[in-house]
Amino acid sequence: MNSNFINTKRYKIYFGDFENEMIELVSGGGYDHVTILVDENTRLHCLPLINEFNQLFTPTIIEIYSGEIHKNIKTCQIIWGEMMQAGMGRRSLMINLGGGVIGDMGGFCASTFKRGIDFIQIPTTLLSQVDASVGGKTGIDFGGIKNSIGVFSDPIAVFIHPEFLKTLPEREIRSGHAEIIKHALIRDGEQWIELSSYHDLNNSNWNETIRQSVKIKHGIVEMDPFEKGIRKALNFGHTIGHAIESVHLGTVNHLLHGEAIAIGMVCESYLSHIFAGLDKKSLDGITAYILGVFGHQKLDPKTYDDMLEIMKQDKKNKGKEINFSFIPKIGAVNIDQTTSEEKIKDSLEFYNCLPPL
Repeated sequence: MNSNFINTKRYKIYFGDFENEMIELVSGGGYDHVTILVDENTRLHCLPLINEFNQLFTPTIIEIYSGEIHKNIKTCQIIWGEMMQAGMGRRSLMINLGGGVIGDMGGFCASTFKRGIDFIQIPTTLLSQVDASVGGKTGIDFGGIKNSIGVFSDPIAVFIHPEFLKTLPEREIRSGHAEIIKHALIRDGEQWIELSSYHDLNNSNWNETIRQSVKIKHGIVEMDPFEKGIRKALNFGHTIGHAIESVHLGTVNHLLHGEAIAIGMVCESYLSHIFAGLDKKSLDGITAYILGVFGHQKLDPKTYDDMLEIMKQDKKNKGKEINFSFIPKIGAVNIDQTTSEEKIKDSLEFYNCLPPL
């Protein structure tokens, strides 16, 4: 048996080849029905990788369209309808096989169907392996605001296997790498030094990098499972990044989540330099590394006000103040920080005026 796992207070996060552990877990659960949620990509590329499980349990397959644009209540209605049609009940199991959209939305649908059924997360993108699958957040986008409807609900297990990364295009790998950068910047200066020593992600040791990144997030979540305090540290880069992602959603300049968060980290590093004492050398190093990996995406200044309106809807805000997490130095973080709308626009301009590498 593979003992390569992190044991959280509520479930285990397994790393590596997991099929035997998953079969044992499901066999012992006494489930009357098993359903796997996929999109068109994970059905084609990832479902065959758990072939032995599929042959043993003959699960119902529910397929939805991929992409953040489909992470909404309409898709949930489709999923709930399929769950009803399949005859799922309180003793049924949902397995979410896919990236962050599948994990967030599948977890949300499972957690609300008949007041909640068990679910397993099998993240298949780098982004979901190091971020979305860990921590018990589930939800959907609503009214143009990311993750504005949802619940905290833990899976019974998370299975992470780097083998799935072979099914991904390079752009998706880069997107996931943004969350690894974030974890290092807020919690692990040594990992940041290692990450910043290379720009070619093909040279990454994903087994070790993913495990270390998950350990950082898991440690923070265990201290603050419902985001009342230190868990807000995980939002570094996300206050601005989510707004950038939202204004580009459905446009010809559509950005992947990690691409938008990378820009958000540059902007919030600039604000950290102005307000939290991040030294100029560190700001320059962060900026150079992120541009070296992600390139430079010019922002339209006409969208700045739209971005600010989205930031004002952020769940972490208190009253009318936009909430940030700033880094006073690499490997440390200050939560519940605020600044003016003018300074936020300055940070967007700081990014916009950077010369492409």
